[in-house]
Amino acid sequence: MEERQDTAAWKRVVEVASAAGRPVALESAVTACVEDMGADGLGISLITPGQIRTVAHASDERSHRLEDAQLVSGEGPCTDAYLRRRIVETDVRPAGGQWPVFMRTAGELGIHYVVAAPLLVGNNVPVGAMDIYRTTSVPLRAADRARIEVYARIFALLALDAHPALIGWEQAVPETGPVGYPPLVHQAAGAAAETADVPVTEALARMRAHAFSHQQLLEDIARDILTGRLRLEEDRDTPPG
Repeated sequence: MEERQDTAAWKRVVEVASAAGRPVALESAVTACVEDMGADGLGISLITPGQIRTVAHASDERSHRLEDAQLVSGEGPCTDAYLRRRIVETDVRPAGGQWPVFMRTAGELGIHYVVAAPLLVGNNVPVGAMDIYRTTSVPLRAADRARIEVYARIFALLALDAHPALIGWEQAVPETGPVGYPPLVHQAAGAAAETADVPVTEALARMRAHAFSHQQLLEDIARDILTGRLRLEEDRDTPPG
C-alpha cells in the first residue's frame, strides 16, 4: 500500500511539472500536494543546519505569511512537528491556545485547520517541516495521514537538491526548537545594530516587534533595512515570544 502511495504521489508531481514545462522541484511537488489533498494552502520551512530557519516555498501569499508568523514568533505547528518528528493537527481558534501569535494570524487570514508534518531524512532526522492550511476543519483520516507522510518524504528529498547546506544535518539535531533566522535577517540585524548603536540582539528584537505590529514579513523588513528604505528607531511594540 505504501509503495503504491509513493508511486502515485511521484506520478502526480511529475505530471504537474511536465504540464507547467518546468523541472521536478519543490514548486511542482507543493502544487501536486495541494491539489491532491484539497488544501487551501501549503508552506515548507527548512532548518539549516539545525538552527537557521527559512521559508523554502509557499503555495501562495497567505501561506507565506503563516510560515513567516511562525518564524517571527518562534511558535506554531511547524516547530512542534519538527521537534516531535510526527504529524501535528490543530483547530485554529480566534485567540489564545498554545501558539497565541500564530493562532491570531491564522484566524485573521481565514485559516481554521492546520496539519504539520516533519521532513525526515536518513534515520528520521528532521530537516524542516510542512504545513497544510485549510479554511474548514477537516480532521485527517488514516489514508490522509499516509499521503501526507509520502509527500513529506518527497519534499525532504527535493529540499536536499535545492538546498545543499542541508547535507550537514548529521552534525546538528537540536533538542529544542530552531531559534535562528535566515542569513538575510542576520545581515539586516547587524546593519540595524550599527546604525542605532545597539547590540545585535536588541536590533533583532526591534525587527521582530516591527514585523509583528505592522503585520509584515520579517524578511521584507530585513530587505528594507539593507536597502535603506527602513530605519528602526526604538520600537514601543512588544515583540512576540
